[in-house]
Amino acid sequence: MVPIDSSEITPEYLYLSRRRFLKGIGALATSALVLGGCRGEATPSPTTPVDTVPGTDEDEMEDPLTLEDAINSYNNFYEFSLDKAAVAPLSEDFKTDPWTVEVGGLVNKPKTFDLDDLREFSQEERIFRMRCVEAWSMVIPWLGFPLAALLQEVEPTSDAQYVRFETLYDPEQMSGQRNRVFNWPYVEGLRLDEAMHDLTILATGIYGKPLLPQTGAPIRLVVPWKYGFKSIKSIVKIDLVAEMPVSLWMAQAPNEYGFYANVNPDVPHPRWSQSSERRIGESGRRKTLLFNGYEEEVAYLYEGMDLTEWF
Repeated sequence: MVPIDSSEITPEYLYLSRRRFLKGIGALATSALVLGGCRGEATPSPTTPVDTVPGTDEDEMEDPLTLEDAINSYNNFYEFSLDKAAVAPLSEDFKTDPWTVEVGGLVNKPKTFDLDDLREFSQEERIFRMRCVEAWSMVIPWLGFPLAALLQEVEPTSDAQYVRFETLYDPEQMSGQRNRVFNWPYVEGLRLDEAMHDLTILATGIYGKPLLPQTGAPIRLVVPWKYGFKSIKSIVKIDLVAEMPVSLWMAQAPNEYGFYANVNPDVPHPRWSQSSERRIGESGRRKTLLFNGYEEEVAYLYEGMDLTEWF
């Protein structure tokens, strides 16, 4: 099957890349990291450290970071537009303050987190590769915190097996949600052990600056070993549940999209190959890596599974 250019593909998908804890000095304001709608630089905070190495410009595989302008201008976010270049201008006035994330379901301590609550989580910089199911990729320096830290606060019960995520539904602000082809709001899910894995983060910024609306402000999921459409943006609700959630794409195209969506060069999408990818900012193509290069960290989660289930 011949790879096709992402501009020719209609379905929506998103961002991902590999774990690296970056140790160093410095402080960045979590207020700047999580305040949606802010366009300025992150400001110093005396209380909230961010692990970072100033000047780091590549991931652990020595792949260079994707340019900030490219990350912020080449966006899949169907809530605003099907056109990648149109997302940024259409989302420019998106209001994300105030913002709350309701966390409940099968938990002992349900809680609604506002921006001040989210600022209390210590921010870390993680350089992850992001592999879109459309067969393009980026290397992104995220800022955020482990999803596990938030889930531990609400204490999942023994019946909780999965985590269901939901994006804001606001057609007045998100003009793409007026498109009735999709069953809004956007929904995604993870198995609980995937959600608690150390590589799974809730991201609040990129390149030391708050997320912009087009990249999922004020808070989004990042799961670097999965195709990008799993990394749901602008989250307003997280529920711990007993049954596997049905995501937007599972409901929209069940013959093309399954629950796991682990990056696998040997399992093609029904309409194109996944064996190679186009790294944004580079010419030519790269070989796609199993689990997007995170096999050592996450392969144990799927021992005994049929590889065809990964889509």
